[in-house]
Amino acid sequence: MAESTEDRMPGGRPRSFDADAALDRALEVFWRQGYEGTSLTDLTTAMGINKPSLYAAFGNKEELFGKVLARYLDGPGAYTAAALDAPTGREVVERLIHGAVALTAGEDTPEGCLCVKSVHAGGPDSHAVRQDAVAVRKAGEAALRRRLEQADDLPSHYEPAALAALVHTISDGIAVQAAAGRGRDELRQVADLALRALLD
Repeated sequence: MAESTEDRMPGGRPRSFDADAALDRALEVFWRQGYEGTSLTDLTTAMGINKPSLYAAFGNKEELFGKVLARYLDGPGAYTAAALDAPTGREVVERLIHGAVALTAGEDTPEGCLCVKSVHAGGPDSHAVRQDAVAVRKAGEAALRRRLEQADDLPSHYEPAALAALVHTISDGIAVQAAAGRGRDELRQVADLALRALLD
């Protein structure tokens, strides 16, 4: 089978590594250590490539992170978009909050949320990364607001925009607690309590 252009480096030279597998390894490093806590050496070691190959295939660290963030949203973080397809507003909210626990306190994934960690990146070199993460969060909240505007089964005293902001605040709080080491069972109890307070 002929190689696709995606499997070639600039100039037509074939890659000697699996780009998708390398991105997955970069995702795990960024997720575990955060953008600022991850060095190029951390990335090249985990990805099994040298710096010239990294730059040629993925760009600089910031560009690589953009690709990793997109992969995160389409992979581990895809539950957020899938939750919007739930048949009722109540189920949407339940799936988002329970999904936050499953993602950020999973047994086989780093603790916390890549997006939430990136929003809190504070150094001047991480400004663009932080802005990208903030944009992702705003887009997700806006999509949730639009979905809640269509729901007719939620408590009438909630404005869709306020409820969307509250759900994201709870989910972000779960991610922060998970990153601090709080266990999954305890976070499930927190999620269940929050859902009872919101929806009962």
